[in-house]
Amino acid sequence: MTIRIVLDTNILISAALTLEGAPAQVFLMALLHPDFQLCVSGAIYAEYEDVIRRPHLHRSESEIQSILFSIREKSLWIKPVERVRACSDPDDDIFLECAQAAKAQYIVTGNTRHFPNSWAGAQVVTAREFLDAWA
Repeated sequence: MTIRIVLDTNILISAALTLEGAPAQVFLMALLHPDFQLCVSGAIYAEYEDVIRRPHLHRSESEIQSILFSIREKSLWIKPVERVRACSDPDDDIFLECAQAAKAQYIVTGNTRHFPNSWAGAQVVTAREFLDAWA
């Protein structure tokens, strides 16, 4: 059984900035490990692209293109059908919508306090908690 994962943008950005940290490990597992599947929606991808292009992150265009290409090519694309209003930060609801539509098992975020503890069968965890669960 493939484990479906939705990654909050802060995990992607942390992975892009620090290649050896827990967020980077989760990002690579979600993209490359055969037991895991990264799930993205159009709204999530648009947020990933917007945030990773911010000048203060100092990512080269080739690095940005490589990350976005990997996400486009290796992710399971989800089209959420139901709007959700459950996060303390409404911008984070897109991750719940995607997880719900994908029947994901995990939402991985650096801001668990913005999310409910679980949503539609998905556990909301930090990168470290995810790695500990699958060590």
